[in-house]
Amino acid sequence: MCEQCGCAATPDTIRVADHRGTVSARHVSQKSIDLVTGILRENDREAAHNREHLDGHGVLAVNLMSSPGAGKTSLLEATIDAIGDRLRLAVIEGDLETENDARRIRAKGVPAVQITTGQTCHLDAHMVHSALHALALDAIDVLLIENVGNLVCPASFDLGQHANVALLAVTEGDDKPAKYPVMFRAADLVLLSKTDLLDVLDDFSPDKAEAHVRALANPAEVMRVSARRPQTLAGWVRWIETRLAERRAPPIVLPAHAGAHEHAVD
Repeated sequence: MCEQCGCAATPDTIRVADHRGTVSARHVSQKSIDLVTGILRENDREAAHNREHLDGHGVLAVNLMSSPGAGKTSLLEATIDAIGDRLRLAVIEGDLETENDARRIRAKGVPAVQITTGQTCHLDAHMVHSALHALALDAIDVLLIENVGNLVCPASFDLGQHANVALLAVTEGDDKPAKYPVMFRAADLVLLSKTDLLDVLDDFSPDKAEAHVRALANPAEVMRVSARRPQTLAGWVRWIETRLAERRAPPIVLPAHAGAHEHAVD
């Protein structure tokens, strides 16, 4: 998978360490860096086109990212129920194979396009561009993009979205933001999912998870949600509604500066 997207070649030092300290370290070659830079540059051009297209239709696009099994699809199903008729939703689903998740969304009466990526471990702007052509954007207020389950690659690829949301299930370690900083640093909102399980788990601290997000210098709000407890989704739904209102707000027009005062000539 890594050869498909270049995620194995980032401009960082790769370090191997044991209990005594660093065993070895190497820098990724300039050739690898140039390759990844080229891939991302082309992707960014397509992403800008996608965003312009979405803006022209007044659609808010949100990119949902998490590890596999964090509960993205369940959250989407619960979000559809919570929003009801107030907003028109559509979903793009990303998985390596199957249309299982798209079928679940369609069963809720919401249009869903499935992208199956084969061996690629993330969505990219070109895939999303193709999916947009399968949606009636004039009939949509909010587009929710469920990225491929992966805590690494999705954070590096702009899809044309307006916001990134990272899910962290309480069944995972509360140190995940520290271990996978790129994704959680890029998040505009962090959702701690499956919080109904906190009643029976004693090894996940929401406060520690939030502290790790703050250590990345990310001021994003951290919300606790559960697809099984609709009352926990109020803040998440309000966040969506607020972001949509911000996207559609008319631009602020500043008053023109008054011309220079004319001075009388004696």
